[in-house]
Amino acid sequence: MEGAGYRVVFEKGGVYLHTSAKKHQDPDSLIAGVIRVVEKDNDVLLHWAPVEEAGDSTQIFFSKKDTSGGDSCTSEEEPTFDPGYEPDWAVISTVWPRPRHSEPTRGAEPSSPRGSWAFSVSLGELKSIRRSKPGLSWAYLVLVTQAGGSLPALHFHRGGTRALLRVLSRYLLLASSPQDSRLYLVFPHDSSALSSSFHHLQLFDQDSSNVVSRFLQDPYSTTFSSFSRVTNFFRGALQPHQEGASPDLPPGPDDEPEPGFEVISCVELGPRPAVERAPPVTEEEWARHVGPEGRLQQVPELKARIFSGGLSPSLRREAWKFLLGYLSWEGSAEEHKAHVRKKTDEYFRMKLQWKSVSPEQERRNSLLHGYRSLIERDVSRTDRTNKFYEGPENPGLGLLNDILLTYCMYHFDLGYVQGMSDLLSPILYVTQNEVDAFWCFCGFMELVHGNFEESQETMKRQLGQLLLLLRVLDPPLCDFLDSQDSGSLCFCFRWLLIWFKREFPFPDVLRLWEVLWTGLPGPSLHLLVACAILDMERDTLMLSGFGSNEILKHINELTMKLSVEDVLTRAEALYRQLTSCRELPHNVQEILGLAPPAEPQSPSPPASPLPLSPTRAPPAPPPPADTVPQPDSSLEILPEEEEEEECADS
Repeated sequence: MEGAGYRVVFEKGGVYLHTSAKKHQDPDSLIAGVIRVVEKDNDVLLHWAPVEEAGDSTQIFFSKKDTSGGDSCTSEEEPTFDPGYEPDWAVISTVWPRPRHSEPTRGAEPSSPRGSWAFSVSLGELKSIRRSKPGLSWAYLVLVTQAGGSLPALHFHRGGTRALLRVLSRYLLLASSPQDSRLYLVFPHDSSALSSSFHHLQLFDQDSSNVVSRFLQDPYSTTFSSFSRVTNFFRGALQPHQEGASPDLPPGPDDEPEPGFEVISCVELGPRPAVERAPPVTEEEWARHVGPEGRLQQVPELKARIFSGGLSPSLRREAWKFLLGYLSWEGSAEEHKAHVRKKTDEYFRMKLQWKSVSPEQERRNSLLHGYRSLIERDVSRTDRTNKFYEGPENPGLGLLNDILLTYCMYHFDLGYVQGMSDLLSPILYVTQNEVDAFWCFCGFMELVHGNFEESQETMKRQLGQLLLLLRVLDPPLCDFLDSQDSGSLCFCFRWLLIWFKREFPFPDVLRLWEVLWTGLPGPSLHLLVACAILDMERDTLMLSGFGSNEILKHINELTMKLSVEDVLTRAEALYRQLTSCRELPHNVQEILGLAPPAEPQSPSPPASPLPLSPTRAPPAPPPPADTVPQPDSSLEILPEEEEEEECADS
């Protein structure tokens, strides 16, 4: 709309200010608002104003936006975000002691009116824009002005950061910093201003005017070849685009970069190789690897066979103890027996700690009481359709309960988190023994305990790594997911949290896990498994015109419909395709285990100390000297199932 000297060219609702510094925002600290880009009096303004609960805007002097040339954003309320999985356990939650009630603070000043948070800034006053990292939280932008101050962070609860940046790129040159791909340096479309900026920043050795003329003609070829040695790849950065298009990053020419600098564009992958899975390892084949004194021989070759074919059901009970680190690959039969005796004694010492707590003591121990209640609730609904756990008085449920409570004694810092029962259930089904299941479960938790930490930093990092792999493997799919506000891959959260436990039938989960436990061909095969599933569903997602909610719904409907052999075959093919690329970015090589990770994982320490891993957990205090731990009635050796097919799909 044009009139009164202004024209609204962009408008987006659902943009919030988070006015509290706390990690978990209170509802009162969230201020909803509308962000607009406005052409007014030969200037372009970025304006944000709050919206009251009744829907009326305060201090908003632009009633309509122009729909003829600007980006169109719906003003209707978008559907509430559906995480796509059971929220009662899939989002990390832990048990903490009850907080002590304190007196409310007196004399607190009332909060300022919401209208006072409105702001308007000329685009010419902007110095830089920082985007948030992809993760599980809302995306946000932080605007820094030429004066050095920063405006309140804009949190886009319904998406729209990319759309806003596209509009801003019409009026500004946004140069991605080589040190931080999420930081955009802002330059005006004015030659003299650019020349002055380059002169003060001393970014170039050449004459500034010559650089400016080159910059205005080919902004990103000049910027990235002169800022530093760029190691980030970015899609289409060196290809011309159609007139009128507004990509996130302005394009550059096909000229070669200046000597001494490297510009990496889209990774060119070779053809995907064909992969064939092998038959499972049999008892006879395993026996051929057992040498004198019961020591396993040619272990790397044996692991490679397990990776390529898995294990036969009758072999799992023995082989899983090695794969999960309960028994050493190098130990003899006698050493294994001594180790099992030692670990059996250690297990019952820890179990005695919680079994000896009286009901009176537990009433004063909110932490233990909380763990017990949570475990009882989760166990009662874990794999109950499986014949091994069905029935009201099933002994397997009691063993699940005891093992998980004992793990709380083993790992005090982590304790029990919802979802752990899903990881223990298949292990107990296979081992048929309480002690063996416990120590195998501990070995599994060594691999995934970071998934259950309250900070969720490990989960966010894995989702970021998954996004990076997918960006290299299939940029168009990533672009599509970004366009549907699904670029954070939050619908893969459950996959990574419990290693696809609820995505495959029970027998397929056993096959998948034993392959992943080999650690071959690299430490992140589970991420390639996720890429394989998305690759299999690529055409369905992109050709059906799905929105974010439809994508979530479709992914959830894949449960129990996937073939583990097909997925593993494709995951291995993706790995070979990536590793055959000679120009694979270093950060992708780190994920695949082809290059050592950079020493500083993060420039700043985490906000709060992360829980210790089980290897660093303090040893359980020994019982009194006169107490000799004995196996109690809760230790049950369950009858072994002869055939894997007897279990029902969960």
